[in-house]
Amino acid sequence: MTTIDRNLQGVRDRIAQACAAAGRPSGAVELLAVSKTFGAEAVRAAALAGQRLFGENYIQEAVEKMAQVAAMGLPQALEWHCIGPVQSNKTRLVAEHFDWVHTVDRLKTAQRLSDQRPADRPPLQVCIQVNVDGGPTKAGVPADEALALARAVAQLPRLRLRGVMSIPDEAPDAARQAAVMLRVRQVFDLLRAQGGAGFEAFDTLSLGMTGDLEAAVAAGSTLVRVGSGIFGARQYAMR
Repeated sequence: MTTIDRNLQGVRDRIAQACAAAGRPSGAVELLAVSKTFGAEAVRAAALAGQRLFGENYIQEAVEKMAQVAAMGLPQALEWHCIGPVQSNKTRLVAEHFDWVHTVDRLKTAQRLSDQRPADRPPLQVCIQVNVDGGPTKAGVPADEALALARAVAQLPRLRLRGVMSIPDEAPDAARQAAVMLRVRQVFDLLRAQGGAGFEAFDTLSLGMTGDLEAAVAAGSTLVRVGSGIFGARQYAMR
């Protein structure tokens, strides 16, 4: 068993234990392996250990990695999620290569993604990134603007609205961490209840990472994004 095998099993066990503690059914939370800065061989090792969903922040790096992984002939198809900021000059790459985008926080970005999604590919699955605790320079739409943006995104023809994503700031204690997570859940619940047409597939709360996945699962997350807990510490190159 490789280190990635062991780490994956450890993270899966944490998720299962968190679901049990929250009174949620086993399997209620999916694991997104965040493979940014790690090479195709790391993705291959995780895929051979049964991992299918992978998240990437850096678009050009991700596209190159996808091609390398595809050439490896893995036994199962992988699902690629963009979880980093989408700049205007990168929307075409995202639309052409990814299956999901978690970071839509402007209608202009969503429109470009819809326009540039190839007709021979399924609709691009998207989440609205919500900023519940940060200042104006932090990514994400303010909570009180999320419903209007989601409704507009839901009408774009080559996108399918799937849910909400958030990256809360680190909290100084467990109580504050839980409170912030619940604010994200409240936004998710509001959008699901009031969204209307185009919200038929709205089922994803992308919340929680290596250090706070238990709190996220308790708050209702359906997908946790774990990188270092699977692949180890990252070494960032200048970009």
